[in-house]
Amino acid sequence: MKQDLLTFANWTPDAMKNLLQLAVEIKQAPASYSNVLAGKSIVALFEKPSLRTRVSFDIGINKLGGHMVYLDVQSGNLAGREDAVDTAANLACWADAIVARVFSHETLETFSKAAKVPVINALCDKYHPCQGLADYLTMFERFGRTEGLTMAYVGDGNNVTHSLLIVGALLGCNQVVVTPEGHEASPEIVAQAKAIAEKTGVSIVESTDLSAANGADVIYADTWLSMGDDTPLEVIKEKFMPYQVNEALMEATGASYVMHCQPAHRDLEITGSLIDSDKSLLMQQAENRMHGQNAILTQLLNA
Repeated sequence: MKQDLLTFANWTPDAMKNLLQLAVEIKQAPASYSNVLAGKSIVALFEKPSLRTRVSFDIGINKLGGHMVYLDVQSGNLAGREDAVDTAANLACWADAIVARVFSHETLETFSKAAKVPVINALCDKYHPCQGLADYLTMFERFGRTEGLTMAYVGDGNNVTHSLLIVGALLGCNQVVVTPEGHEASPEIVAQAKAIAEKTGVSIVESTDLSAANGADVIYADTWLSMGDDTPLEVIKEKFMPYQVNEALMEATGASYVMHCQPAHRDLEITGSLIDSDKSLLMQQAENRMHGQNAILTQLLNA
């Protein structure tokens, strides 16, 4: 029976830990996994532009011995040609898995029902599970553990926030989410994470006050404007500039490292000097996208 990855919310803590360990092993001994996708083809269907997701999946699949077919829905004039259910069913006739970067989570749910092969969420409006795994792989490498640590997310409550909450709760990492008023994470998804946290002993704190991040091991920033949001930047800056992740915030909280899923807008949500500092884990996170995704592909296609 096929297994999809639309969100980690339905995973167990043990399953999440095992996947994290697999990512560690693949990164440390890539030659041992160089043929796990031999003879397999993966379709990557993208409704949104991408740098890290596209390149990391393409090169990662190649490193596992597989082949990726990239479909750019917009420039390829696929958008609106047929229903999503038919697109997925057709792709599943040829491909061994579908990686989809889409606007709506509902599209992924349709793909999951229609496709007889695994469907992997490469980003949607609600979740970004591949990013979440890469980020906790990065923390694991830096601290040697995820349990008992604290990550403080500062900025707009969005799809990245949601996956960080869920994956962090599964891996025993305490969570603080600091957002401007009106930009909180989805109550429904926070509830999902809190249900997991009750089982793993994790604390989840939501606040509009930056002081809630005091004592965090890592501060996490993300763009203030999600892709496709046409809100004028000046409007956003007025509300979000007090929440900029900068050297003063790092000192006030005592955090060891700063993270950002990128693309980063220098001197807006995070200072350029902090990105370039020895506290920055941004490039390690970017590299780990590939290793985390390779672990997901290895598990789902070799179940």
